[in-house]
Amino acid sequence: MATAIPEPEVLPDEDTETKTRRQPPYAVIIHNDDLNSMGFVIEVLMKVFGYTVEKCYQLMIEAHEKGRSVVWIGTLEVAELKADQIHSCGPDPIAKARGAQPLRVSVEPV
Repeated sequence: MATAIPEPEVLPDEDTETKTRRQPPYAVIIHNDDLNSMGFVIEVLMKVFGYTVEKCYQLMIEAHEKGRSVVWIGTLEVAELKADQIHSCGPDPIAKARGAQPLRVSVEPV
């Protein structure tokens, strides 16, 4: 005697829409620094972000005049990486004798 195999229960199609949630953007901010030289700040920005000298100069001047400058905006993970890269450049070797520290950098939601 053969046993009947029950048919699988078929569920009705649900009206679900898959929505992609974007991560909120975060800003990498450099802060004004009176010990590290302007040239050093420009070099760090060029090294970490690959920006042109002109763009780095504008960002550095903004930080100097306004106290801070947004230098990059993106995902939190990359923003934290960029902030670590800036910090890992250390202080300006010439200003180190005067007590210079690595550039002050923060990561904030936009």
